[in-house]
Amino acid sequence: MELSNLQPAAGSKHSDNFRRGRGHGSGNGKTAGKGHKGQKARSGAPRPGFEGGQMPLYRRLPKRGFTNMNSKHIVGINVSALERFDNDAVVTVETLLEAGVVKNPRDGVKILGNGELTKKLTVKVNAFSEGAKSKIEALGGTCEVI
Repeated sequence: MELSNLQPAAGSKHSDNFRRGRGHGSGNGKTAGKGHKGQKARSGAPRPGFEGGQMPLYRRLPKRGFTNMNSKHIVGINVSALERFDNDAVVTVETLLEAGVVKNPRDGVKILGNGELTKKLTVKVNAFSEGAKSKIEALGGTCEVI
């Protein structure tokens, strides 16, 4: 037995793709899988999370904070990650995506100053930290905010 050969036991898996309440011959007639009587057997059964009139859990728990609609999710990249590019290369958000440095640029990319850089690069991204800007420009590179 291997992980690639695993499958459920024969007859243990049922399709949920059949019509309920269509007579005894269908195998799911009469009560249509709802059992006999009771609140859940009737139409208009309560919504999920209803606790019979008791104050529901989602209202008992405290609500904390809020989500600011105007906040931006900026992805930070250290200067050391730019070392993989060739000398005199132009580094943009697109080239960072292709190189696999950034997976999802979200609302923008910011270059941070952690690590060392030994190559002259032209970097065009959304933001730079002061340390990153000084390291890039010390080697003769340029920093452009897009």
